[in-house]
Amino acid sequence: MRILHTMIRVTDLEKSIKFYTDVLGMQLLRKKDYPDGKFTLAFVGYNDETKDAAIELTHNWDTNNYEIGNAFGHIAIEVDDVYQACAEMKKSGGKIIRDAGPMNAGTTIIAFIEDPDGYQIELIGKKS
Repeated sequence: MRILHTMIRVTDLEKSIKFYTDVLGMQLLRKKDYPDGKFTLAFVGYNDETKDAAIELTHNWDTNNYEIGNAFGHIAIEVDDVYQACAEMKKSGGKIIRDAGPMNAGTTIIAFIEDPDGYQIELIGKKS
């Protein structure tokens, strides 16, 4: 068994694809419209879906906003250097909501960035 993907609902699919590809450096793996269901699915990730998990961006054509709720936490991405990743993501238009630094009560270097719909993505420094 393995994790295939995590699905999140987005309000502006093109804006979300741009964020995940341009700011986070993922690839658009596939995208398909489902006219009968009035939704589009786009899958983004760092590698082929046969090798790694992806994020499924679901855009329901007739929904303009969502409430994230208080049960969802965040998506986590490992990066080589959190400080450098934050600087590059800021240059690409990313909204850093917690600057790079040691985690609370620990030494792991982390940061948080927010996607266009308000989902939080934690950047975690690669362990040496």
